Amino acid sequence: MLTIEPYEGEPDIDRLTATVRGEPTDRVPHFEILIESEHVEKLLGRPAGDTLGVGGEAAKGPAAAEQVIRPMYAEDYLELCRIIGQDAIVVEAFWTPLRHVREDGTVGLITDRSIKSEADLDRIIWPTEADLEDRLQYVREYVTAARGTGIGVMLSGFSIFQTLYEFVIGLHDCMIMLMEDREFFGELMSRSADYYAELVSRAISEGVDVFLAADDFAFKSGLFVRPEIFEAIWRPHFDRILAPMREANIPIMFHSDGKLDEAMDMLLDMGVDCITPMDPSGIDYRDYKKRYGDRVTLLGNIDITWPLVKGSPTDVERDVLEHMEVLKPGGRWIAGSSHSVVNYIPHENFVAMINAFHKYGRY
Repeated sequence: MLTIEPYEGEPDIDRLTATVRGEPTDRVPHFEILIESEHVEKLLGRPAGDTLGVGGEAAKGPAAAEQVIRPMYAEDYLELCRIIGQDAIVVEAFWTPLRHVREDGTVGLITDRSIKSEADLDRIIWPTEADLEDRLQYVREYVTAARGTGIGVMLSGFSIFQTLYEFVIGLHDCMIMLMEDREFFGELMSRSADYYAELVSRAISEGVDVFLAADDFAFKSGLFVRPEIFEAIWRPHFDRILAPMREANIPIMFHSDGKLDEAMDMLLDMGVDCITPMDPSGIDYRDYKKRYGDRVTLLGNIDITWPLVKGSPTDVERDVLEHMEVLKPGGRWIAGSSHSVVNYIPHENFVAMINAFHKYGRY
């Protein structure tokens, strides 16, 4: 059974933020937004949930997030980071908390894709102060627990577009609405951005070190929506969320699956310092290193399917080395998977990936 080998360079948020900014560091940092529960249990020797929550799967959407009792307990998360050498712990705020009254009279998050027109606007219960405090209480917990450890705190989420097409409107109707009722669609995103801009501002005051904004808007061949239309409808709202980060000079990472070529100039112009997860279905990491490696930090690209799921530990180590040879020179690479460390990745392959990051990552 493979185990995490001793490594040089203790977890240090300055390593991660320096790499995001394009500054030299002692080794290539590595980062995963989500390490699922079976891997966590094997590493800690006890159940502790996954790195986004205890008692549910926040990454799966609002309905699943409602079942999450809370984020991973900070002490468990910090111990996990010390074991694997990760520089930051994460509080998630992926989905805009838009609620409605269900047919049975209960109030819950909108997950039935039932919002179709302006006539449905009055049914929406918009985010409240309680929603802000629900996230900020854990930001405070994490910042307090991490103080003096060298490990930083990240806030991730703000998925104003994905919340709508996945759960509130539905993808098909969302695409039609973008053509036929752009004003209403913009109103929904604007109200989401109001909530997230306030959350970000308060999180900065609480001491968050770095932000990972996330809003999936692409697949392997390009953006869901024509770039000029998408920029016109999405950028003004998302830019308001990023504005407090820019003003506070806090590093900004951005996640979207898919091929991001048509969005890269927009993201860089908005102040994004790092893109992730470098989805290999649409991104050739060699190409992105050549085109963008001196302008933005790249995070991820170790393919979940192969080598992580279907390969061997030897395959994993070889693939990490190949990535290191291309992405390590000149800095600006944060090692990581092409999405997240799911339970169906063999644990020995996850361990092999972490060990290879440390083995080949020293500068």
